[in-house]
Amino acid sequence: MKTTAKALMMTLATAGTAWAASGAESEGNGLLVTSFLAFGALIIVLQLLPGLMLFGAMIKGLFIRPAKDITTGASGNETA
Repeated sequence: MKTTAKALMMTLATAGTAWAASGAESEGNGLLVTSFLAFGALIIVLQLLPGLMLFGAMIKGLFIRPAKDITTGASGNETA
């Protein structure tokens, strides 16, 4: 029984290596993988646009001159 178990284990161990070294090559990515990667790229691009708009607003805010101080009168109306 032990000899049969050892022989079976050796056969299975060498068969695994034979399957791994068969040389079969994949034909490339399938449609699902390509669609998934395209969807991920679309999400990144769509998140990049608002980010660039916020960055532009930040740069504009850094280089624009501040407005004059506005004081509030007694009635609550703003006067310059």
